[in-house]
Amino acid sequence: MEDVKQATRLAALPVISVEPFLHPGSHPGKLSTAAALHAACSQYGFFYLDLTSYVDPSEAEELTRLAREFFALPQEEKDKISLSREDGARGYARLKENVTNGKADNHEGIDFYRPVDNPDRTKPVWGENQWPAVPGFKEKYEAWVEKMQKLGMIVMEAMATGLGMSPDEWAQLRNKVDESFWVMRVIGYPPLPNDYDGFSCGAHKDYGCLTFLYADPTPGALQVYINQPGLVVETDSGLPAERAVEEEGCWINADPIPGSVVCNIGEMWEVWTNGLYKSTLHRVVHKGSNYRIPFFFEPNFHARIEPLPAALRLQEEDRRVRGIDKPVKIYTPLVYGDFLLKKVGSNFDTGKGRYDAD
Repeated sequence: MEDVKQATRLAALPVISVEPFLHPGSHPGKLSTAAALHAACSQYGFFYLDLTSYVDPSEAEELTRLAREFFALPQEEKDKISLSREDGARGYARLKENVTNGKADNHEGIDFYRPVDNPDRTKPVWGENQWPAVPGFKEKYEAWVEKMQKLGMIVMEAMATGLGMSPDEWAQLRNKVDESFWVMRVIGYPPLPNDYDGFSCGAHKDYGCLTFLYADPTPGALQVYINQPGLVVETDSGLPAERAVEEEGCWINADPIPGSVVCNIGEMWEVWTNGLYKSTLHRVVHKGSNYRIPFFFEPNFHARIEPLPAALRLQEEDRRVRGIDKPVKIYTPLVYGDFLLKKVGSNFDTGKGRYDAD
């Protein structure tokens, strides 16, 4: 594995409080919060959300305790909720069963998806969730899911405000996420060996909309690739994508901040903003032994994703100011569920699918 210490640099991602958007109606802090989100999404694609006014720290601590109890079980007990017993996406994955960029990831985890009508385990991601028999696990994690779904709508509204969307435009976007096909992972990381050919989780972009990561206190574990994109980015280096990124930017650490979750945007926001916001590469190099709980707030399964008029207006205005006559290249519309199924099909050495980790 490359020398990660040499490959990373220290940098500070912005910390943004959601508190103004917790209040209905007008609030003096909403516009500044929306502007901060717009800047963070334009520049980094990653930021911290200060949730001190939304989440009691004891909630996440209890989730970590329950995760520790499950991962400490004998292997045969954990295998009782194995992915192979369901649809290949919902359930428990053994250490190194997950694959990123063709290499086994050094973690184990449990995956949960939004429950579906008429579940069918023969269809990818269309089975039923498998819950550990650990007392209190299901109830506590379902409460977290509900809270993170509400947070997703709060952040979506703030981002819509930051883009300058009209009330009607926000209502249309809201209808694409009001039945979010969410995903939650509970991940156990053993210490990554120095000579391991791979990572705790290899470099990847998230597929969907918003990721909220409750991270353990291990420093240097989550690493984000930053190349400081501007409002309009047009590059053609001729290099393969990953190599081009390696030569144009740097890895930074996104260490946990008490009372905050790490948030990043997925590829659906890149389509919605026609590239104005970029989904950012990130990876995990976990040298401790601990647990992480990423929640992926996603579009509705059947939602059609296409560039938003508000984003196109911003791009056109930027080009007008800069005197650029070349038309904006428009991202191709897609259906989220179709996009998801194509992505999850290559993430397991079993040939079945799973969501990317964090």
